[in-house]
Amino acid sequence: MRLTPEKPLAGILAPLFALRGKNDLGVGDVGALREFVDWAAEHGFGMVQLLPINETGNDHSPYNAISSVALDPVTIEIAAVEDLGGADFDEVTRGLDLDALRSGPVNYPKVKSLKRALLRRAFENFNGADWKKNGARARKFRGFMAAQERWLEPYALFRALMETHEGSERWDLWPNLQQSARKAQRWLAAQPAATRRGFELEMRFFMYVQWIAWSQWEAAKKHAENRGVALMGDVPFGVSYYSADVFGEPDLFDPHWSGGAPPEPLFKDDAFTCKWGQNWGVPLYRWDRMRKDQLAWWRQRVRMVRDVFHLFRIDHILGFYRIYGFPWRPQRNAEFLPLTPEEAQSLTGGDLPRFHCFDDSTPEHKQANREQGEAFLRVLLEETGEFRLVGEDLGTVPDYVRPSLLSLKIPGFRIPFWEQGPDAGLVQGDAYDALSVATFATHDHEPLRATWERWMGVIREALDRPEEMAAERDSTWWEVRRFANWAGFEVPRILPFEEVHLPLISALFRSRSWLAVCMITDLFGSTQRFNVPGAVSESNWSQRLAQPIAAWDSEPQLAERMRRIREMLVATGRMGGGQLGGVH
Repeated sequence: MRLTPEKPLAGILAPLFALRGKNDLGVGDVGALREFVDWAAEHGFGMVQLLPINETGNDHSPYNAISSVALDPVTIEIAAVEDLGGADFDEVTRGLDLDALRSGPVNYPKVKSLKRALLRRAFENFNGADWKKNGARARKFRGFMAAQERWLEPYALFRALMETHEGSERWDLWPNLQQSARKAQRWLAAQPAATRRGFELEMRFFMYVQWIAWSQWEAAKKHAENRGVALMGDVPFGVSYYSADVFGEPDLFDPHWSGGAPPEPLFKDDAFTCKWGQNWGVPLYRWDRMRKDQLAWWRQRVRMVRDVFHLFRIDHILGFYRIYGFPWRPQRNAEFLPLTPEEAQSLTGGDLPRFHCFDDSTPEHKQANREQGEAFLRVLLEETGEFRLVGEDLGTVPDYVRPSLLSLKIPGFRIPFWEQGPDAGLVQGDAYDALSVATFATHDHEPLRATWERWMGVIREALDRPEEMAAERDSTWWEVRRFANWAGFEVPRILPFEEVHLPLISALFRSRSWLAVCMITDLFGSTQRFNVPGAVSESNWSQRLAQPIAAWDSEPQLAERMRRIREMLVATGRMGGGQLGGVH
């Protein structure tokens, strides 16, 4: 089976941290991914989509990683680490309640601390055996370090410095002599020999962890290929200000502008977003400097992701065309919230949030933005190959972006609720561009069941207050019937979600889109949510599915639902199967 729009596929989106594997340590890992791939293959799905898997710091959002390349050590399957024996595991975990750690949401501080302790023990074993003897594995490790030197050296320096500063990635609060890779290298060179040796050993530990992580993920990719399942990774457009990238190559980033999105009235509960927009805090790129080496930083980033994924979703692909920037960092949002534009300018030297390089107010600006986006995306396509790049083109989308993506053969997203037709109805699925990804929800949206039950709740409440809620009831019925019409069924009365769940899934599979993707919660028909945008909550990015993967097929209701979904996959020509070919 080749990855081509001529063979439509169905996929499942699941955050890796949410999956419960047989041997995980409180967070989904590579072992859980293998189980999930096997389960998806058995039920006819040909693609599994994940959120970003890069290493995070004290903010556990996968979209705010401390490296654009380094993989998160929490994804490592500890049971498969060759340098860690059973006695080592028992000693390190003695006194810990592993059942409690596995049973609830992800406790990131405990999980990270435990996995780091286990990996340190493995490194000690490796360092005392293979490394000193320069055995076969030591030679492989040295080969990895040499091949990945550009990103690995500054990353390891950054991580070692984090350890000396109580795990904080806030390099701007470190001593001045350590606030960039160049400065830190000079600082380290001036230290006594014993200090240097200890620091270099710490750096090698973090390199070792990355070697283990990349080895496991490359093996997971091969496993997925053997099961006929493509893995889709996620590449955020931006990178954290507090990252090894900004620390290592500060000249590539503009620290004075913070990337985000323009004001959005739909976020009515978020006063700052309604007034100023979303300030994500990612530094803007200095494209002029990146062009000097043919976007080597971006090429490296995509090339590395290609080693462990078959498809690549670019989060906020609109940023390649133009990006909305703030002349202040998010830490100052509260300060700017009550200000007028004139008052804000007095604090920023005259700047206000705006698009970079151009807004879309004139045909000339639109053309310049389109040309810029296409030039950058062609560079990425050189690294990924045809039909490997997927663009998340949601939000306020300029009218030239979709035609541009289609001209580059990059699928964009089609979310049925948002695909408005000329008559105020929804665009039917059979009218979607074949080169697209159809889905009801991304990680930021409320689940399908929650939307349906919210609608039914309004209509049910209006039965008791018909006059007071007449307008809201009528607008809700309009939404319900418009959505049902898109799916091809009628809603004559209040219907429980169970009656519309499978018809809605079937309609998604019947769409013309190459890829039809179900969020795992939509597939299971739950209301669980992994992220609420703008909310500062410990529940974001930490919720896990209730049952381990191994127990899914033992639940009769779910097993029957999956049997019927498999029939849908066969009927719509989306059935996966066979080994993947032509994907490297």
